[in-house]
Amino acid sequence: MDIPRERRPNRRRYVLIGAGLLAVVSVTVGLARLKPAAPGVDSGTLWTDTVRLGPMVREVRGPGSLVPEQIRWVSAVTPGRVERKLVQPGERVTAGTVLLELSNPDVEIQRLQAERQLTDAQAQLVSLRTTLETQRLNQAGVVATVRSEYREALRKSAADSALADQNLISTAEYARSRDRAEELTERLSVEQQRLQIYTENIGGQLEVQELQVQRFKAVADFQRTMVTSMVVRAGADGVLQELPLEVGQWAISGATLAKVVQPERLKAVLRIPETMAKDVALGQVARIDTRNGIVTGRVVRIDPASQNATVAVDVTLEGALPRGARPDLSVDGTIEIERLDKVLHVGRPAYGQANSTVGIFRVLPGTSEAERVRVELGRSSVNAIEILRGLDAGDVVILSDMSRWDGVERVRLQ
Repeated sequence: MDIPRERRPNRRRYVLIGAGLLAVVSVTVGLARLKPAAPGVDSGTLWTDTVRLGPMVREVRGPGSLVPEQIRWVSAVTPGRVERKLVQPGERVTAGTVLLELSNPDVEIQRLQAERQLTDAQAQLVSLRTTLETQRLNQAGVVATVRSEYREALRKSAADSALADQNLISTAEYARSRDRAEELTERLSVEQQRLQIYTENIGGQLEVQELQVQRFKAVADFQRTMVTSMVVRAGADGVLQELPLEVGQWAISGATLAKVVQPERLKAVLRIPETMAKDVALGQVARIDTRNGIVTGRVVRIDPASQNATVAVDVTLEGALPRGARPDLSVDGTIEIERLDKVLHVGRPAYGQANSTVGIFRVLPGTSEAERVRVELGRSSVNAIEILRGLDAGDVVILSDMSRWDGVERVRLQ
């Protein structure tokens, strides 16, 4: 007879199953706690630099062009038609070189009219002088006649007085001779005063007419100048840069006829961004790159107004100009703002502005990873910027634009 065997529970199997479940749970929890893998970045496309402690030169840079220090603009004094064009742009001229010849019949007519008015005024002056002198002489003759009559009346009155004392003439006759003498006395005084008035007024009347002659003379001289101005001259030594009008064209009064410059005396006019122009001051040293060489200069003028977000800065050039330097040549200028001693600085990042706080990726020493750190930036230059906090000397940082990885704190360099 068979006896059933008693089966014991397999404890080892349960232990193994429990250990397996525990391992699965542990791995799941560990994987859940792991941070996501850092994204990879091609290190060959990154621009890196090392933080340095030492001197730093602050500079600002801007494009510009060479401009003559002295420009002679030749404008049309009077309207006219271009009859002759005697020189071409690029030729060297002197102050007396004739550039253009204009013609305008109206200007000639105005000159003739002005000269006729001057001649009439001069004739009136001569006539007035003759008339006044004649009147003075006539009055002088009247005074002489009255004086003679006055003296004769005095002699007769004296004689009649003696005869009257001897009763040789009547009292009435003596009274008439005495009244005649008194009348001529007053008349002589009046005629002398009239002669004095004539004499004193001659100068004033002649002066008024002489002023009229001078005015007509000035008008005539001006009209002659207008005629002379139709022969257009350079007015200064230099090189003719512009001569826009052609033969047959009509030039209005005030229109630009020519531009004469001195190519040996040039200055650079730089366009500095208005955010950086606040640190530019007169007398600062500048370097001007003409593509054919670099010439030094100094800031001599800063435009008080801003145009198109830039400020014009004039730089006078020192020393000889490189070959090929000419007006309107495009240049690049760098102005030295100041020199800083013993400051922590690094190359300027693509996204960092002065006096701001930004996130910069710092390469971890001995690894191929970089982590984001908060860095406080200070004063900036063209190619460098001051580090106030967040980095130490010797740190290697990424200066390239890392905006694609704004959502991560660490990247892996491949």
